[in-house]
Amino acid sequence: MLKIRFKRLHQDAKMPSYAHPGDAGLDLRSLEDYELKPGERYIFYVGFALEFPEGYAAIVKDKGSLPKNAGVHVMGGVYDAGYRGEYNVQLINLGNVPFKIEKGQKIAQLVIFLVAIATFEETDNLSETSRGTGGFGSTGTH
Repeated sequence: MLKIRFKRLHQDAKMPSYAHPGDAGLDLRSLEDYELKPGERYIFYVGFALEFPEGYAAIVKDKGSLPKNAGVHVMGGVYDAGYRGEYNVQLINLGNVPFKIEKGQKIAQLVIFLVAIATFEETDNLSETSRGTGGFGSTGTH
């Protein structure tokens, strides 16, 4: 099991937690009440910093119920192993009505990933594949 160090930066910060055994995402909670207007982006600071080993990354992802019920999405975010600052969650309201977020509410998930550290080799040619350079829609609609 991976051990992650948690540093509280705000007295009301909650340690990220799994809702159920075996879950992939750790719940992140708001430190404030806020009404997110349609089309608005807002950064919610969560009041803590983390430390985990090199070779891992933490990625902020949607909490399933927010996009489903309100059209509220996470604007993404990758935290590298060397980052020691305060974590935050940027949300955007893609819905048509304001969305009320309450202090302590689950607003996103943090997923810890094992990452491959890549090196690059420049080349003039890449190997052939069945897909080739086919991009969006290249596999058809049916």
